[in-house]
Amino acid sequence: MAGRPGVVRGTTVGGMDGDRRGWRQCLLSGAVFAVCMVGTTLPTPLYGLYQEKFGFSELTVTVVYAVYAFGVIGMLLLAGNASDAVGRRPVLLAGLGFAAVSAVCFLCATGLGWLYAGRLLSGLSAGLFTGAATVYVIDLAPYGGASRATFVATAANMGGLGCGPLLAGVLAQYAAWPLYLPFVVHLALVAGSAAVLLWLPETVREPRPLSTVRPQRPALPSQVRAVFVPAATASFVGFALFGVFTSVSPAFLEQSLGVDNRAVVGLIVALAFFASTAGQLMVGRVGVGRSLPLGCAGLFAGLALLAGALRWDLLSLVVLSALVGGGGQGLAFRGALSAVAEASPADRRAAVISTLFVVAYVGISVPVIGVGVLTGPIGLEGAGLVFIACMAVLVSTAAVYLLRRPVRART
Repeated sequence: MAGRPGVVRGTTVGGMDGDRRGWRQCLLSGAVFAVCMVGTTLPTPLYGLYQEKFGFSELTVTVVYAVYAFGVIGMLLLAGNASDAVGRRPVLLAGLGFAAVSAVCFLCATGLGWLYAGRLLSGLSAGLFTGAATVYVIDLAPYGGASRATFVATAANMGGLGCGPLLAGVLAQYAAWPLYLPFVVHLALVAGSAAVLLWLPETVREPRPLSTVRPQRPALPSQVRAVFVPAATASFVGFALFGVFTSVSPAFLEQSLGVDNRAVVGLIVALAFFASTAGQLMVGRVGVGRSLPLGCAGLFAGLALLAGALRWDLLSLVVLSALVGGGGQGLAFRGALSAVAEASPADRRAAVISTLFVVAYVGISVPVIGVGVLTGPIGLEGAGLVFIACMAVLVSTAAVYLLRRPVRART
Protein backbone atom coordinates (compact mmCIF):
# COMPACT_ATOMS: atom_id res chain seq x y z
CA MET A 1 0.00 0.00 0.00
CA ALA A 2 1.16 3.49 -0.67
CA GLY A 3 1.64 5.92 2.18
CA ARG A 4 2.34 9.57 1.71
CA PRO A 5 3.80 10.70 -1.64
CA GLY A 6 7.31 9.43 -2.28
CA VAL A 7 7.07 6.70 0.37
CA VAL A 8 6.33 3.00 -0.02
CA ARG A 9 4.99 1.21 3.04
CA GLY A 10 6.48 -2.09 4.17
CA THR A 11 3.24 -4.02 3.75
CA THR A 12 3.15 -5.37 0.22
CA VAL A 13 0.66 -8.23 0.70
CA GLY A 14 -3.00 -7.49 1.41
CA GLY A 15 -5.09 -8.74 4.32
CA MET A 16 -4.02 -10.21 7.64
CA ASP A 17 -0.73 -11.60 6.34
CA GLY A 18 0.27 -8.21 5.03
CA ASP A 19 -0.53 -6.57 8.37
CA ARG A 20 1.54 -9.15 10.24
CA ARG A 21 4.47 -8.61 7.91
CA GLY A 22 4.17 -4.84 8.26
CA TRP A 23 4.13 -4.97 12.06
CA ARG A 24 7.05 -7.40 12.07
CA GLN A 25 9.08 -4.99 9.95
CA CYS A 26 7.96 -2.05 12.09
CA LEU A 27 9.08 -3.76 15.31
CA LEU A 28 12.41 -4.85 13.80
CA SER A 29 13.15 -1.31 12.67
CA GLY A 30 12.26 -0.14 16.19
CA ALA A 31 14.77 -2.64 17.60
CA VAL A 32 17.47 -1.22 15.32
CA PHE A 33 16.56 2.27 16.55
CA ALA A 34 16.88 1.13 20.17
CA VAL A 35 20.31 -0.45 19.57
CA CYS A 36 21.67 2.82 18.20
CA MET A 37 20.34 4.81 21.14
CA VAL A 38 21.80 2.32 23.64
CA GLY A 39 25.26 3.38 22.54
CA THR A 40 24.64 7.05 23.28
CA THR A 41 24.16 6.48 27.04
CA LEU A 42 26.39 3.42 27.47
CA PRO A 43 29.31 5.35 29.08
CA THR A 44 27.12 6.93 31.80
CA PRO A 45 27.94 4.60 34.74
CA LEU A 46 31.56 4.30 33.56
CA TYR A 47 32.62 7.96 33.89
CA GLY A 48 33.89 7.39 37.42
CA LEU A 49 36.16 4.61 36.18
CA TYR A 50 37.47 6.85 33.39
CA GLN A 51 38.15 9.57 35.96
CA GLU A 52 40.23 7.14 37.99
CA LYS A 53 42.06 5.90 34.89
CA PHE A 54 42.82 9.26 33.26
CA GLY A 55 42.65 11.59 36.27
CA PHE A 56 40.32 14.30 34.99
CA SER A 57 37.88 16.58 36.84
CA GLU A 58 34.10 16.67 37.09
CA LEU A 59 34.10 19.59 34.65
CA THR A 60 35.80 17.37 32.09
CA VAL A 61 33.12 14.71 32.62
CA THR A 62 30.41 17.23 31.73
CA VAL A 63 32.32 18.42 28.65
CA VAL A 64 32.87 14.85 27.45
CA TYR A 65 29.16 14.26 27.89
CA ALA A 66 28.15 17.50 26.15
CA VAL A 67 30.28 16.81 23.06
CA TYR A 68 27.62 14.25 22.17
CA ALA A 69 24.93 16.95 21.99
CA PHE A 70 27.06 19.13 19.73
CA GLY A 71 27.40 16.16 17.37
CA VAL A 72 23.62 15.67 17.34
CA ILE A 73 22.93 19.35 16.68
CA GLY A 74 25.50 19.52 13.88
CA MET A 75 24.09 16.45 12.16
CA LEU A 76 20.49 17.62 12.54
CA LEU A 77 21.36 20.91 10.84
CA LEU A 78 23.61 19.45 8.15
CA ALA A 79 21.80 16.24 7.22
CA GLY A 80 18.61 16.00 9.24
CA ASN A 81 16.56 15.64 6.03
CA ALA A 82 19.00 13.34 4.20
CA SER A 83 16.79 10.24 4.44
CA ASP A 84 14.04 11.99 2.45
CA ALA A 85 16.50 12.26 -0.42
CA VAL A 86 18.83 9.24 -0.41
CA GLY A 87 16.52 6.81 1.37
CA ARG A 88 16.06 5.61 4.94
CA ARG A 89 18.36 2.58 4.87
CA PRO A 90 21.54 4.30 3.63
CA VAL A 91 21.20 6.99 6.31
CA LEU A 92 20.53 4.46 9.07
CA LEU A 93 23.43 2.26 7.93
CA ALA A 94 25.66 5.33 8.11
CA GLY A 95 24.33 5.97 11.62
CA LEU A 96 25.19 2.41 12.64
CA GLY A 97 28.66 2.93 11.14
CA PHE A 98 29.20 6.00 13.34
CA ALA A 99 27.95 4.01 16.35
CA ALA A 100 30.42 1.19 15.62
CA VAL A 101 33.39 3.56 15.26
CA SER A 102 32.32 5.28 18.49
CA ALA A 103 32.44 1.95 20.32
CA VAL A 104 35.90 1.29 18.85
CA CYS A 105 37.10 4.66 20.18
CA PHE A 106 36.05 3.70 23.69
CA LEU A 107 37.67 0.28 23.31
CA CYS A 108 40.95 1.92 22.21
CA ALA A 109 40.79 4.75 24.76
CA THR A 110 44.27 5.51 26.10
CA GLY A 111 43.52 9.16 26.88
CA LEU A 112 40.89 11.86 26.98
CA GLY A 113 40.99 12.50 23.23
CA TRP A 114 39.53 9.06 22.54
CA LEU A 115 36.57 9.80 24.82
CA TYR A 116 35.88 13.09 23.04
CA ALA A 117 36.03 11.33 19.67
CA GLY A 118 33.78 8.52 20.85
CA ARG A 119 31.14 10.90 22.19
CA LEU A 120 31.21 13.08 19.06
CA LEU A 121 30.74 10.05 16.81
CA SER A 122 27.92 8.84 19.04
CA GLY A 123 26.25 12.23 18.61
CA LEU A 124 26.60 12.06 14.84
CA SER A 125 25.00 8.61 14.93
CA ALA A 126 22.06 9.82 17.02
CA GLY A 127 21.67 12.89 14.81
CA LEU A 128 21.18 10.66 11.78
CA PHE A 129 18.85 8.26 13.61
CA THR A 130 16.60 10.69 15.48
CA GLY A 131 14.53 11.75 12.48
CA ALA A 132 15.22 9.01 9.93
CA ALA A 133 14.52 6.06 12.23
CA THR A 134 11.33 7.62 13.58
CA VAL A 135 9.97 8.11 10.06
CA TYR A 136 11.18 4.66 8.94
CA VAL A 137 9.31 2.92 11.78
CA ILE A 138 6.13 4.74 10.77
CA ASP A 139 6.71 4.05 7.06
CA LEU A 140 6.93 0.29 7.67
CA ALA A 141 3.73 0.04 9.69
CA PRO A 142 0.59 -1.27 7.94
CA TYR A 143 -1.91 1.23 6.60
CA GLY A 144 -3.76 2.91 9.47
CA GLY A 145 -1.12 2.01 12.04
CA ALA A 146 0.72 5.33 12.26
CA SER A 147 -0.38 6.03 15.84
CA ARG A 148 0.83 2.65 17.14
CA ALA A 149 4.00 2.97 15.09
CA THR A 150 4.69 6.35 16.68
CA PHE A 151 4.58 4.62 20.06
CA VAL A 152 7.02 1.98 18.78
CA ALA A 153 9.41 4.73 17.71
CA THR A 154 9.03 6.58 21.02
CA ALA A 155 9.55 3.43 23.07
CA ALA A 156 12.58 2.47 20.97
CA ASN A 157 14.14 5.91 21.38
CA MET A 158 13.64 6.38 25.13
CA GLY A 159 13.86 2.68 25.90
CA GLY A 160 17.20 2.45 24.14
CA LEU A 161 18.49 5.51 26.01
CA GLY A 162 17.42 3.88 29.27
CA CYS A 163 18.89 0.47 28.48
CA GLY A 164 22.34 1.96 27.77
CA PRO A 165 23.30 2.84 31.38
CA LEU A 166 21.50 -0.23 32.70
CA LEU A 167 23.44 -2.59 30.40
CA ALA A 168 26.80 -0.91 31.06
CA GLY A 169 26.15 -0.76 34.81
CA VAL A 170 25.30 -4.45 35.08
CA LEU A 171 28.28 -5.53 32.98
CA ALA A 172 30.67 -3.18 34.80
CA GLN A 173 29.52 -4.43 38.19
CA TYR A 174 29.19 -8.17 37.61
CA ALA A 175 31.42 -9.04 34.63
CA ALA A 176 35.08 -8.69 33.75
CA TRP A 177 36.66 -5.80 31.79
CA PRO A 178 34.17 -3.07 32.82
CA LEU A 179 35.61 -0.47 30.38
CA TYR A 180 35.61 -2.88 27.45
CA LEU A 181 32.87 -5.51 27.63
CA PRO A 182 29.91 -3.05 27.33
CA PHE A 183 31.31 -1.74 24.03
CA VAL A 184 32.09 -5.22 22.71
CA VAL A 185 28.46 -6.20 23.40
CA HIS A 186 27.24 -3.03 21.69
CA LEU A 187 29.42 -3.73 18.64
CA ALA A 188 27.80 -7.16 18.36
CA LEU A 189 24.34 -5.58 18.62
CA VAL A 190 25.25 -3.01 15.95
CA ALA A 191 26.44 -5.78 13.61
CA GLY A 192 23.18 -7.67 14.09
CA SER A 193 21.21 -4.47 13.52
CA ALA A 194 23.03 -3.83 10.25
CA ALA A 195 22.06 -7.32 9.06
CA VAL A 196 18.42 -6.67 9.99
CA LEU A 197 18.47 -3.30 8.23
CA LEU A 198 19.82 -4.84 5.04
CA TRP A 199 16.90 -7.30 5.11
CA LEU A 200 14.23 -4.63 5.65
CA PRO A 201 12.79 -2.84 2.58
CA GLU A 202 13.51 0.73 1.52
CA THR A 203 10.46 2.97 1.85
CA VAL A 204 11.54 5.98 -0.21
CA ARG A 205 10.22 5.33 -3.69
CA GLU A 206 12.65 7.40 -5.75
CA PRO A 207 15.92 8.05 -3.88
CA ARG A 208 17.97 11.02 -5.06
CA PRO A 209 21.76 11.56 -5.00
CA LEU A 210 23.43 12.72 -1.80
CA SER A 211 24.40 15.93 -3.59
CA THR A 212 20.75 17.03 -3.45
CA VAL A 213 20.82 17.21 0.37
CA ARG A 214 21.08 20.76 1.68
CA PRO A 215 21.76 21.92 5.25
CA GLN A 216 18.64 22.90 7.18
CA ARG A 217 18.38 26.33 8.70
CA PRO A 218 16.55 26.77 12.00
CA ALA A 219 13.16 28.25 11.09
CA LEU A 220 10.56 30.01 13.19
CA PRO A 221 7.66 31.61 11.28
CA SER A 222 5.95 34.45 13.12
CA GLN A 223 2.66 32.56 13.60
CA VAL A 224 4.51 29.77 15.48
CA ARG A 225 6.34 31.89 18.04
CA ALA A 226 3.55 32.14 20.61
CA VAL A 227 3.41 28.33 20.82
CA PHE A 228 7.10 27.68 20.21
CA VAL A 229 8.51 29.74 23.11
CA PRO A 230 6.81 27.84 26.00
CA ALA A 231 7.16 24.52 24.15
CA ALA A 232 10.87 25.08 23.56
CA THR A 233 11.40 26.25 27.15
CA ALA A 234 9.81 23.07 28.54
CA SER A 235 11.84 20.95 26.11
CA PHE A 236 15.04 22.75 27.13
CA VAL A 237 14.41 22.11 30.84
CA GLY A 238 13.41 18.48 30.29
CA PHE A 239 16.52 17.67 28.29
CA ALA A 240 18.69 19.61 30.75
CA LEU A 241 17.33 17.43 33.56
CA PHE A 242 18.23 14.33 31.53
CA GLY A 243 21.67 15.79 30.91
CA VAL A 244 22.32 16.17 34.62
CA PHE A 245 21.04 12.67 35.37
CA THR A 246 23.26 11.05 32.77
CA SER A 247 26.44 13.04 33.39
CA VAL A 248 26.56 14.26 37.00
CA SER A 249 24.26 11.98 39.02
CA PRO A 250 26.68 9.00 38.99
CA ALA A 251 29.28 11.13 40.77
CA PHE A 252 26.70 12.42 43.28
CA LEU A 253 25.42 8.92 43.98
CA GLU A 254 28.94 7.66 44.65
CA GLN A 255 30.47 10.64 46.47
CA SER A 256 27.50 11.84 48.55
CA LEU A 257 25.31 8.76 48.95
CA GLY A 258 27.97 6.05 48.94
CA VAL A 259 26.31 4.13 46.08
CA ASP A 260 29.26 2.37 44.46
CA ASN A 261 27.26 -0.40 42.77
CA ARG A 262 27.35 0.58 39.10
CA ALA A 263 24.34 -1.56 38.26
CA VAL A 264 22.27 0.46 40.75
CA VAL A 265 23.62 3.72 39.32
CA GLY A 266 22.72 2.57 35.80
CA LEU A 267 19.22 1.54 36.94
CA ILE A 268 18.52 4.91 38.58
CA VAL A 269 19.55 6.78 35.42
CA ALA A 270 17.53 4.35 33.28
CA LEU A 271 14.40 5.02 35.34
CA ALA A 272 14.28 8.62 34.09
CA PHE A 273 14.16 7.46 30.46
CA PHE A 274 11.64 4.70 31.13
CA ALA A 275 9.44 7.19 32.99
CA SER A 276 9.67 9.52 29.98
CA THR A 277 8.26 6.75 27.78
CA ALA A 278 5.38 6.31 30.22
CA GLY A 279 4.82 10.07 30.25
CA GLN A 280 4.59 10.18 26.48
CA LEU A 281 2.03 7.36 26.54
CA MET A 282 -0.10 9.36 28.99
CA VAL A 283 -0.53 12.12 26.39
CA GLY A 284 -3.21 10.02 24.70
CA ARG A 285 -5.26 10.03 27.89
CA VAL A 286 -4.79 13.58 29.15
CA GLY A 287 -4.82 15.21 25.71
CA VAL A 288 -2.12 17.25 24.04
CA GLY A 289 -3.61 20.56 25.19
CA ARG A 290 -3.15 19.62 28.85
CA SER A 291 0.03 17.55 28.50
CA LEU A 292 2.34 20.54 28.09
CA PRO A 293 1.33 22.38 31.32
CA LEU A 294 1.08 19.07 33.21
CA GLY A 295 4.53 18.17 31.92
CA CYS A 296 5.87 21.49 33.20
CA ALA A 297 4.37 20.70 36.60
CA GLY A 298 6.02 17.27 36.55
CA LEU A 299 9.36 18.81 35.63
CA PHE A 300 9.06 21.34 38.47
CA ALA A 301 8.24 18.56 40.94
CA GLY A 302 11.16 16.48 39.66
CA LEU A 303 13.51 19.43 40.12
CA ALA A 304 12.19 20.01 43.64
CA LEU A 305 12.75 16.35 44.54
CA LEU A 306 16.26 16.52 43.13
CA ALA A 307 16.94 19.62 45.22
CA GLY A 308 15.77 17.73 48.30
CA ALA A 309 18.03 14.82 47.40
CA LEU A 310 21.02 17.14 47.10
CA ARG A 311 20.18 19.01 50.31
CA TRP A 312 19.53 16.00 52.55
CA ASP A 313 21.51 13.27 50.72
CA LEU A 314 18.52 10.93 50.29
CA LEU A 315 18.61 8.16 47.70
CA SER A 316 14.81 7.78 47.78
CA LEU A 317 14.42 11.37 46.57
CA VAL A 318 16.86 10.76 43.70
CA VAL A 319 14.73 7.81 42.57
CA LEU A 320 11.51 9.82 42.90
CA SER A 321 13.10 12.69 40.98
CA ALA A 322 13.99 10.33 38.14
CA LEU A 323 10.44 8.95 37.99
CA VAL A 324 8.52 12.21 38.39
CA GLY A 325 10.90 14.38 36.35
CA GLY A 326 11.18 11.74 33.62
CA GLY A 327 7.39 11.44 33.40
CA GLY A 328 7.08 15.22 33.23
CA GLN A 329 9.69 15.35 30.48
CA GLY A 330 7.77 12.77 28.45
CA LEU A 331 4.47 14.63 28.82
CA ALA A 332 6.02 18.00 28.07
CA PHE A 333 8.11 16.95 25.09
CA ARG A 334 5.42 15.02 23.25
CA GLY A 335 3.01 17.88 23.95
CA ALA A 336 5.60 20.36 22.69
CA LEU A 337 6.16 18.40 19.48
CA SER A 338 2.43 18.11 18.79
CA ALA A 339 1.70 21.76 19.56
CA VAL A 340 4.55 23.06 17.42
CA ALA A 341 3.67 20.71 14.54
CA GLU A 342 0.03 21.86 14.65
CA ALA A 343 0.95 25.55 14.64
CA SER A 344 3.53 25.29 11.84
CA PRO A 345 2.77 25.82 8.13
CA ALA A 346 2.85 22.49 6.32
CA ASP A 347 5.69 23.52 4.03
CA ARG A 348 7.92 24.56 6.98
CA ARG A 349 6.91 22.02 9.61
CA ALA A 350 10.04 19.87 9.35
CA ALA A 351 12.31 22.89 9.72
CA VAL A 352 10.40 24.17 12.76
CA ILE A 353 10.51 20.75 14.46
CA SER A 354 14.24 20.54 13.74
CA THR A 355 14.61 23.92 15.47
CA LEU A 356 12.78 22.51 18.50
CA PHE A 357 15.21 19.56 18.60
CA VAL A 358 18.17 21.95 18.37
CA VAL A 359 16.87 23.88 21.40
CA ALA A 360 16.34 20.61 23.27
CA TYR A 361 19.88 19.40 22.60
CA VAL A 362 21.32 22.76 23.61
CA GLY A 363 19.51 22.06 26.88
CA ILE A 364 21.25 18.71 27.24
CA SER A 365 24.69 20.29 26.83
CA VAL A 366 25.11 23.92 27.92
CA PRO A 367 23.53 23.69 31.42
CA VAL A 368 25.47 20.48 32.09
CA ILE A 369 28.75 22.23 31.30
CA GLY A 370 27.63 25.05 33.60
CA VAL A 371 27.21 22.54 36.43
CA GLY A 372 30.71 21.27 35.73
CA VAL A 373 32.16 24.80 35.83
CA LEU A 374 30.50 25.53 39.19
CA THR A 375 31.49 22.22 40.76
CA GLY A 376 35.06 23.46 41.37
CA PRO A 377 34.28 26.62 43.39
CA ILE A 378 31.05 25.57 45.18
CA GLY A 379 31.01 21.77 45.05
CA LEU A 380 28.80 19.29 43.23
CA GLU A 381 25.77 19.78 45.49
CA GLY A 382 25.98 23.58 45.32
CA ALA A 383 26.32 23.50 41.54
CA GLY A 384 23.33 21.18 41.33
CA LEU A 385 21.18 23.51 43.44
CA VAL A 386 22.10 26.51 41.26
CA PHE A 387 21.15 24.48 38.17
CA ILE A 388 17.83 23.46 39.75
CA ALA A 389 16.98 27.03 40.67
CA CYS A 390 17.61 28.27 37.12
CA MET A 391 15.63 25.45 35.52
CA ALA A 392 12.76 25.90 38.01
CA VAL A 393 12.45 29.58 37.06
CA LEU A 394 12.36 28.68 33.35
CA VAL A 395 9.78 25.90 33.64
CA SER A 396 7.60 27.95 36.03
CA THR A 397 7.59 30.84 33.56
CA ALA A 398 6.56 28.47 30.77
CA ALA A 399 3.80 26.97 32.93
CA VAL A 400 2.36 30.38 33.88
CA TYR A 401 2.40 31.42 30.21
CA LEU A 402 0.58 28.22 29.21
CA LEU A 403 -2.06 28.66 31.89
CA ARG A 404 -2.78 32.15 30.55
CA ARG A 405 -2.60 31.18 26.88
CA PRO A 406 -3.39 27.46 26.50
CA VAL A 407 -2.23 25.81 23.28
CA ARG A 408 -4.40 23.54 21.19
CA ALA A 409 -2.92 20.70 19.17
CA ARG A 410 -3.98 17.38 17.79
CA THR A 411 -2.69 14.18 19.33
